[in-house]
Amino acid sequence: MKTQLYILTGASRGMGLAMAEQLLQTGHILLCISRHANPALNRLASATGAPLTQWTQDLADGQAASERLKAWLQTQNPTELASVSLINNAGVIPPIVPLSQAKPADLAQALRVGLEAPLQLCAAFLGATANWTIPRKVLNISSGLGRSPMASQAGYCAAKAGMDHFTRCMALDEALRPNGAKVCSLAPGVIDTDMQVQLRGAAGEAFPDQAKFLGLKAQGLLSSPAHAAAQVLAYLDRPDFGHQPVGDVRG
Repeated sequence: MKTQLYILTGASRGMGLAMAEQLLQTGHILLCISRHANPALNRLASATGAPLTQWTQDLADGQAASERLKAWLQTQNPTELASVSLINNAGVIPPIVPLSQAKPADLAQALRVGLEAPLQLCAAFLGATANWTIPRKVLNISSGLGRSPMASQAGYCAAKAGMDHFTRCMALDEALRPNGAKVCSLAPGVIDTDMQVQLRGAAGEAFPDQAKFLGLKAQGLLSSPAHAAAQVLAYLDRPDFGHQPVGDVRG
């Protein structure tokens, strides 16, 4: 029986780690690309027998990551696979301050990891698999902040808005191909991860929406990483995946 191949960025913690764990538990082939490898994933892969490869790759250098991915994909045999999916999950939130106080290096890091690298990885993935006849999918993990502005979040909002829009463009490209990839930029809901800790811990005078995020935690309105991961992977498996290039797990 043929298996599915998944390529997942940002798999060492948070929702990315939860997605990696769930994919390994179902026996799929998994390539994780993260700044740090997670030893727990190696142990899980050994226990389940699922094929796992972990690359330690800084996605601030998206060019190197994408060139490495393209070369690796060109060594794979698509006739042995049922499908192939790229999940761009990695992202960083820069210091939570008004844009007038933001440091250029912090903004550059947020845009390189959150926008430039996913764009380059998509290009490498689509190019290397262009002649594969199996189903191909790209799932970009976006955010509601890519669609609604928020004070002191210009860098993160810009990265996610850019991700949404390049996914729309990518969908138009792939629709012209006989076996075009199905693509979607998906908002995964509000998840209790390190990003939420940053938002709750931001200085109130610099972040007018801090009380909102404190309230979400206090009222138990945050999804767990495992629950959010299950929702995202279920969305990826939907038969209508890719019908809309920009989506939200909440409907």
